[in-house]
Amino acid sequence: MSAESAESLAPGPAAALPATAAAAATAPIVPVVRVRNLSVGFGPEPGASPVVEGISFDVAPGECLALVGESGSGKSVTARSLLGLAGDTAWLRADELTLGASGVLEISEAAWRCRRGRDVGLVLQDALVSLDPLRPVGREIADSLRLHTRLGAAARHARVLELLARVGLPDGENQARKRSGELSGGQRQRALIAAAIALDPPFLIADEPTTALDVTVQAQILDLLADLKRRGTGILLISHDLAVVGRIADRIAVLSEGRIVEQGPTAAVLAAPEDPVTRRMLAAVPVDKPRGLRLTAQLTPALTAQLALRDAEPARAVDAEAGAHPAAPAAAREVVLEATGLVKRFTRPDGSVQAAVDDVSFRLERGTTLGIVGESGSGKTTLARLVLALARPDAGEVRVLGEPFSVAGERAGAEKARRLLRPQLGAVYQDALSSFDPRLTVGDVLRDAVGGRTGGTTVDTTVDTTVDTTVDTTVDTTVDTTVDTTGAGRSRGRDGLRSRGGSVDRSDAAGRRIRELLDAVGLPASLLTRRPLSLSGGQRQRVGIARALASEPQILICDEPVSSLDVTVQAQVLDLLDDLQRDLGLSVLFISHDLGVIQHVSDRVAVMRDGRIVESGAAGQVFGAPQHPYTRALLGAVPRLG
Repeated sequence: MSAESAESLAPGPAAALPATAAAAATAPIVPVVRVRNLSVGFGPEPGASPVVEGISFDVAPGECLALVGESGSGKSVTARSLLGLAGDTAWLRADELTLGASGVLEISEAAWRCRRGRDVGLVLQDALVSLDPLRPVGREIADSLRLHTRLGAAARHARVLELLARVGLPDGENQARKRSGELSGGQRQRALIAAAIALDPPFLIADEPTTALDVTVQAQILDLLADLKRRGTGILLISHDLAVVGRIADRIAVLSEGRIVEQGPTAAVLAAPEDPVTRRMLAAVPVDKPRGLRLTAQLTPALTAQLALRDAEPARAVDAEAGAHPAAPAAAREVVLEATGLVKRFTRPDGSVQAAVDDVSFRLERGTTLGIVGESGSGKTTLARLVLALARPDAGEVRVLGEPFSVAGERAGAEKARRLLRPQLGAVYQDALSSFDPRLTVGDVLRDAVGGRTGGTTVDTTVDTTVDTTVDTTVDTTVDTTVDTTGAGRSRGRDGLRSRGGSVDRSDAAGRRIRELLDAVGLPASLLTRRPLSLSGGQRQRVGIARALASEPQILICDEPVSSLDVTVQAQVLDLLDDLQRDLGLSVLFISHDLGVIQHVSDRVAVMRDGRIVESGAAGQVFGAPQHPYTRALLGAVPRLG
């Protein structure tokens, strides 16, 4: 399985296209792509600072090779290099780079335009961004037919309808007239795949095609790719999730810091990984990992044995009857957050009314985590907005620490009373970058959160406008979770705070509090002068958590906090949240579409569908013996290792 093994470069027997004749069975198989010693970098000097270095692989017809790695490992750069899209400032070297039987190493941009779509198709991660929001998807799909064939308008339209049916979009006439914003996430991804296969290319590159999709939609997209593979299409599937690619990949190549560190048949790589990077990625997958088991721990022999028992004891770290966190005292059963009969309706453009949240009730006990899980459109985020009083309920109420917090039909002035309770709730959002003001540094963001911009004293708000664009892609696998639980340094003192370019005077109370927050989430003080755009995804999410903790809340609302992170960074954030809950006694409402994540973090679980909770209970009970057919369908779609 080593990357250096010459045998690992050749596709296995399963990759061969089924023979239609005896001669075809004995003919040599020409790979749809062949890469030898590929290196790619950026800058004026060729050969300097490569981001991809010396990688080699083949993909045969009807085979799926998964290129797996953490963020910044070089996966997408490799994919774009195979399309001639590495960029104007990129340099590229290889001993061999062929699509089918012809080389593409030295061809012109005009020649590439002729080959893209015809010889190789591309499916990107974010279909909403990839599709033109102003054009119907039918025209998007027909573009390659218009540019590369002599089909007339009627023939192109018929081909578009055929492609929509092939990718599982019924009622093609109506779907083709819709714009991307009118489609669901899964529908958009199917439309993007239809555009990529319009010319029946023998080779398809799928770059993170299922990231951030619901588990059922993810399963449908993987089934669609598997069907393309059965039809003879060679697929390069790029992902950070080994559990996902294990469903359809014939072989796996693990990329780290621009090099392939391990490569081999899927079953062998998943069952007996050799490289530490592969082992770390496998350990970070939360599916079937019990509550309380760290995902970022080093794989010692003891931990390896512990993981081997996970299927036999999937809920051993959870009190199946009470659903309590292992660290939560048995007597700690005070209800800190309660929703009763919540309803929220929206009027559609056609005048009809949709109940986004429909008679939802739940209780969150002190020191525990309640997981809310469901597909897109099930009402999870609307529920979070109701809980945070960012939207008014049409019926029902939310109580925080026993006090009314958001009530249907509340009178004017309710927000003024609500402000006394707002510090008890912190919120962590899905897209940390969008939740920050891009003009502010980390120091400014946290200074706002601890109250540095309010009060009667003058605060120097000078901000350095020089943007540090250096992105730290280092994955920190060690988290400093030391938290001051004595109460020292938690004063809300606002006087004397100074900020220049985000730096904080640590001699005052607010400065000490900011330092505490950084220590709590495992970030160095050197990041105080950085702006969010220059941080890695994991660092941004940690800053978001620090901001949420600034008011010392008792309740933390997490709305899809790890859905956009790769599996190892996701593991770090989940471990961090678990440590903070244990050390600070936080009560957590954790919202996600990812059942593996919900299973790992939750004491109790509520499953939402079409605005209603269809099943709830202790995590061990819901995942071990689901009662509702919808819950069973969700669990059946979860990708699992092996």
